[in-house]
Amino acid sequence: MREDAPHVEFDPPPEHSQMAHSQSDLLEVRYTKGKGRGVFARKPIAKGTVFERVPLIIVTWDKIMDSELGHYAYCWTETKAALAMGYGSLYNHSFKPNAYYEDTGRQTKIFTAYRDIEAGEEVTINYNGDPEDRTNELGFEVLD
Repeated sequence: MREDAPHVEFDPPPEHSQMAHSQSDLLEVRYTKGKGRGVFARKPIAKGTVFERVPLIIVTWDKIMDSELGHYAYCWTETKAALAMGYGSLYNHSFKPNAYYEDTGRQTKIFTAYRDIEAGEEVTINYNGDPEDRTNELGFEVLD
């Protein structure tokens, strides 16, 4: 994560907590034509802002691949998948994303604005991990 990146304020963790997460007031989930659910900015989000921090649930691929959950998982290892809580598993893919994700801490994923995001704009990520990666081995037709 960049040192100069602005951060969204999250509620402070309870003293007994080792990993605190809270929902950002910058986001909402809405239906988007052709894609289903998507995450949208409720307010402008400046480039470099960490706008969501979510815990991950790690499961084996064989437990979810034949279910709807398989469509919402991130690759964790060759045999394991990560389901991101919060809105983490609801971001739609784009080869021109306005956000990116990183794995940080203990089974935690953070989402950061890759560029300024306008209020009402859908927040998208590149499922390849790198916002610049245009490799299309995703297993579905990309709607950009």
